[in-house]
Amino acid sequence: MSRVSLEGQVAVVTGGARGVGELLARKLSARGARIALVGLEPERLKEVAGRLHTEADWWHADVTDHEAMARVAAEVKERFGKVDIVVANAGVAAGGPFADSDPVAWRRVIEVNLIGGAVTGRAFLPVLAESRGYFLQIASLAALTPAPMMTAYCASKSGVEAFAHSLRAEVAHQGVKVGVGYLSWTDTDMVRGADQDAVMRELRQRLPWPANRTYPLGPAVDRIVAGIERRSAHVYAQGWLRGMQSVRGYLPGLLATVGQREMKRFAPRLGSVPKGLVGAGGAADEEARSGAPGPR
Repeated sequence: MSRVSLEGQVAVVTGGARGVGELLARKLSARGARIALVGLEPERLKEVAGRLHTEADWWHADVTDHEAMARVAAEVKERFGKVDIVVANAGVAAGGPFADSDPVAWRRVIEVNLIGGAVTGRAFLPVLAESRGYFLQIASLAALTPAPMMTAYCASKSGVEAFAHSLRAEVAHQGVKVGVGYLSWTDTDMVRGADQDAVMRELRQRLPWPANRTYPLGPAVDRIVAGIERRSAHVYAQGWLRGMQSVRGYLPGLLATVGQREMKRFAPRLGSVPKGLVGAGGAADEEARSGAPGPR
């Protein structure tokens, strides 16, 4: 598939303060794209925007807030004149047994990952239709593998995958292309935060290969950039994830069998698993909702 030059294009990246979003913004900028960052960490967003190679700006906004995201879309269009690419990357995670989970944290994972992706799409689709642009929804291996101890995250990523597939058919006649990005465990604050808990770390390490290892961030983001350049319907941050599509129908049964054994093994230790959002991004989300600085 031919690639589209990113020179002069305008790319919006949500969750742009750290991790996948930050490095994606840097790599898109290095290829000539102008960047609009959206997130909940004003100081980090400002710092990231200031280090980019091309024209860039940032917006402090919660991706679950319809009014805020509509305002951001209008201001980005006014600031740059157009929008060519939107990457719905913002996400949070929480782990542990569902029965003992914090209902507020569980709901927030669904809100940010699923509702936030949809709110982002709703806000930017009008300007993407003008540019015949590209909307990339970041999903996960979790959309393919319904693993225990990850009910909210798996549900949210399965949801955004279905959302993006449905949306693709709706907007194709307007010239808008829609992609889904899949990542396995990748070296980000979120994954490192989850690994701080011994039970979650050991459960992940006991997954079947190659899903049991953490992958470097750089090559993963390079694959995402290549997918954006191709306006791909499916973008795989790790190459082996493509093969998972052909066997995904067998995975729930397999994981139910393996997961039952592992949950029995770890049962005496499950009470120690933290119940809140994980990683620095999760902490930033909780801080923002408890009274962080307002929108710029």
